[in-house]
Amino acid sequence: MHVAFFLLLGGALTRFLIRHAGEARIPWIIALSGVLALLYMFGPPLGASATPRRLTWLALVVTVWVVLVLLAPSFAWCAVPLFYTGLRTLPTRAALVLVGLLTVLVVASQLELAGRFDADRLLAPPAVAAIATAVFLHMERQTDRQRALIDDLIRTRRELAATERREGMLAERQRLSMEIHDTLAQSLSSQQMLLQAADRIWETDGALARTHVRTAESVTERGLAEARRFVRDLAPADLAEAEAADGGLEEALRALAERESGAGITVRFHAEGASAALPDRVRYALLRIAQGGLANVREHSGATTAALTLTSLHDQVVLDIADDGRGFDPDRPAADGQDPRGQDPRRQGLRGHGLPAIRARARQLGSTLTIESAPGRGTVLSVSVPLAAPAPTPMESP
Repeated sequence: MHVAFFLLLGGALTRFLIRHAGEARIPWIIALSGVLALLYMFGPPLGASATPRRLTWLALVVTVWVVLVLLAPSFAWCAVPLFYTGLRTLPTRAALVLVGLLTVLVVASQLELAGRFDADRLLAPPAVAAIATAVFLHMERQTDRQRALIDDLIRTRRELAATERREGMLAERQRLSMEIHDTLAQSLSSQQMLLQAADRIWETDGALARTHVRTAESVTERGLAEARRFVRDLAPADLAEAEAADGGLEEALRALAERESGAGITVRFHAEGASAALPDRVRYALLRIAQGGLANVREHSGATTAALTLTSLHDQVVLDIADDGRGFDPDRPAADGQDPRGQDPRRQGLRGHGLPAIRARARQLGSTLTIESAPGRGTVLSVSVPLAAPAPTPMESP
């Protein structure tokens, strides 16, 4: 629009100078053209609101242009860029009034310039004004829609980011809850059981009581190592030690079984199949599931024997935790404040969280969790983790 305005202004001035050479009004025309050009060039930036400064500037521009048109009708077509200037400066209704007045002046100047009635000069300016106004208003509506869509998009992105942050916080809280249960809570529970046992037999069997105390001390040391690694967000102590000895998950599970044996229960570990290279998150989760499962066996089942079995197959790895305890009905919901084993959760402290944590870890792995149990027949907990199929070697058929 700015380029069009200066082209029209320069063309009108050139036409006037060529056709009216030597007239006394030429200096006035040149001076007014220069003033109009300077006003238009150095006016305030157009914005969304009609400030007093913009209104004053627009009034000066229109006034100088009107004087020019009265002196030289050939300057009338500079009105087209002024239509847009008015539409961008004034409210819509006021701008339409200004466009109508400018159009009337253009029509009158064109008829005067022709010296006779001419239908083209009568109809062309209103048609141009209508098209220019319609195009501008349509563009403004499109701009408003785009601005609204962008605002909605930004708001939606912010809401999505806030939702993701909340979900991340909830997931992290769940992870921390499971970590605390699988490490600190189990360690403290074992210490409590060992110290209570030592206290009961301290007077009658001091040697066994001291054995329980030393075992509790060992459990405390292990729990402290887990707590330090937990704070640093490192791998489980068992898994880290096994990896340092190139043993991997099998060694970590074997060490877990040895440590859990004692105090009336024997835990054995058995591995079947060729060891598979498992992702860190799978090894980590399976170790935690084993810890949680054995904690449930020790605290709730009353079992004397338990078995950890790690089976590596072609397309999956299976972890089984079996015990010969009292068992329970996994399909029977808790009732009257009791868990399925009939124990009062108010006496369990942090206990009773193990099975939900195991289910949550199994879901995170995309694995299948099954529990087979019946009252008096023990329990078998099995977690099956699917593995990605290995790529065929060049000698194998696809």
